[in-house]
Amino acid sequence: MGSLIQIGKEMIKPLAVLGGGILLGLTVYAALSRLSGRLARLRDDSSESIFIRRCRGPARLILPLLSVWFVFPFFEAPDPVLQFLRHILVLLLIFSLAWLMIRLLGVAEHLLIQRFTMDVADNLRARSVQTQIRIMKKIAIAIIGIIALSLLLMSFATVRQVGASILASAGIVGLIIGFAAQHSIATLLAGLQIAFTQPIRLDDVVIVENEWGRIEEITLTYVVVRIWDMRRLVLPITYFLEKPFQNWTRVSADLLGTVYLYADYNIPVQALRERLKEVLSESELWDGKVWGLQVTNATEQTQELRALMSAPDASTAWNLRCHVREKLIEYARVTFPEGLPRVRAEIHADRSDDGVYGRRKS
Repeated sequence: MGSLIQIGKEMIKPLAVLGGGILLGLTVYAALSRLSGRLARLRDDSSESIFIRRCRGPARLILPLLSVWFVFPFFEAPDPVLQFLRHILVLLLIFSLAWLMIRLLGVAEHLLIQRFTMDVADNLRARSVQTQIRIMKKIAIAIIGIIALSLLLMSFATVRQVGASILASAGIVGLIIGFAAQHSIATLLAGLQIAFTQPIRLDDVVIVENEWGRIEEITLTYVVVRIWDMRRLVLPITYFLEKPFQNWTRVSADLLGTVYLYADYNIPVQALRERLKEVLSESELWDGKVWGLQVTNATEQTQELRALMSAPDASTAWNLRCHVREKLIEYARVTFPEGLPRVRAEIHADRSDDGVYGRRKS
């Protein structure tokens, strides 16, 4: 019983030092949090609010850890206990600093994206910048994670010994690791290449695997394409470097839309052309740049008419094409019913044996 009391008395001072360091860190955190919150409200600065909100969690862990680190020299305990606590403290500091750096990357990403919003008509520059920002952020997070994990592992003496033995045979091990990780390295390089060369960007309109959609997400390993019917097509990022695909917004978002009509030779093409001009002039979907109607083909039964029109983006072009198609079909049906496609046939009369002509029976 006396020995337990003695141990308890010996632990009072170390625990008091440890608790005092933690309390000091939490007090500093509370004061800084309150002060920064007031400054953000006074200045009405959304960027400062975002910084405070994103970094609040890591700061709540880092400040007490730093306080404990400063008071650690006053901590009295046996050497094994000191080494164990110091190791735990180092691990927590590495983790918290990596956490803080990742949160700071998120703040930088948010502030940059705010300057390049995509809710404008011509958002090519914004989509290009946002694609680079998001890919580079993912690469930076991967690098921070690898460095933090390496530091955590290297803090263990056994891992350092294994690392020394690996370095002694670095040639063979490097070849084995390089061969095993060649696909992962190729994927990472593909992500870097797409970030800088940008064959695709966020919100690009593409046709891949015979599907029309928009680029919704670009990661270091895969790309998500949102199909027009809200399905998601997930493709490896190397797909866009190895296979052909259509990018309708590579240079600009405006497009030319086409509508094909098949009519009889009796229909007046000029009247349809004038009606097309009227329909486009009355529609808010047309950007006023390009329009036209031409006979592009002729068969034994019908002629092919192609109506051409321009629109500011792919979605508008689709709606404009549907609108023009409906209006032209309605105009042809009401105004020129004889101009609709028809099938012609000839009926020949045959003379019977009694000299009477009649219709050929089929």
